[in-house]
Amino acid sequence: MPLMNLIQSYVRTATTSWKGQAPALQIMRLWLGITWIYAGWDKATDSGFLTPGSSTYIGTELSGYSTQSPMGFAFNKLIEHASLVGGFVMISEFAIGLATLVWVAPRLAAFGGFLMSLGLWLASSFHASPYFLASDTAYAVLWLSYLLLLVGNGKRKVLTMSLERRSVLRVGITGALAFAFAGAGKLFAKAAPATSNVAANNGTKIIKLASLKVGANRSFVASNGAPAILFRTKTGVFAYSAICTHQGCTVSYSPSSKTLKCPCHGAEFDPINSAKVVTGPAQNPLGKVKVAIKGAWVIEA
Repeated sequence: MPLMNLIQSYVRTATTSWKGQAPALQIMRLWLGITWIYAGWDKATDSGFLTPGSSTYIGTELSGYSTQSPMGFAFNKLIEHASLVGGFVMISEFAIGLATLVWVAPRLAAFGGFLMSLGLWLASSFHASPYFLASDTAYAVLWLSYLLLLVGNGKRKVLTMSLERRSVLRVGITGALAFAFAGAGKLFAKAAPATSNVAANNGTKIIKLASLKVGANRSFVASNGAPAILFRTKTGVFAYSAICTHQGCTVSYSPSSKTLKCPCHGAEFDPINSAKVVTGPAQNPLGKVKVAIKGAWVIEA
């Protein structure tokens, strides 16, 4: 099939697919498609999203998920390959959004959108209370409703996709467009946030000072949801982000070496010396978390 004819068929199918659909279905389709493309574009234009050490790095998000999600154990291996995970998520969002708008494998796209929303709920908003504050649950229900409407209006099963040459080529075009959108995002990318301290809040209590002996440390979850570690010495308290600046794995304190060690690639940081790198492959120190003593409590300042 000549390329021009294929493109014309692609555009024609995308255009005619809207005709005859109920207004409610059209609204759902338009909203979900645009939202997923926007989500991909937001990541594509964030130069820090795939940059280890950036405050918006995907590895930071995954580390936070590992400490607060009921599926936290599943993120341990993903953190080591955070950049690949981030790239996959970004391309998937573009692909699902485009496929929804242009009517390419619509049921498969809807199922993918539902799984992605369900995964985000389990990862980041499972503990949101009241539950209606978690937008991921709303999107999961919306995708599921949209999928059921498509199943009810079609003769094929939910995950069945035509293997005709034209259908396969249309899927290929959509995939290529998803990669093209991701690449185009780099042209509009915002400057990557520098390796930064964990964002401060208005004084969240971490632990009672009396419960943290001099020379002791304690892991906690910072205000941005990322893991952090608190220390107390004779001179006071201080804390660092527990996210390794190499590839985003979660470091832990080693009493034997008195360093913060990364379990993925062996980087070590000296907590007494501003968490500077002792052993590579990391190049940058851990980010600082601002803490202070307020009354009987150690707080995140």
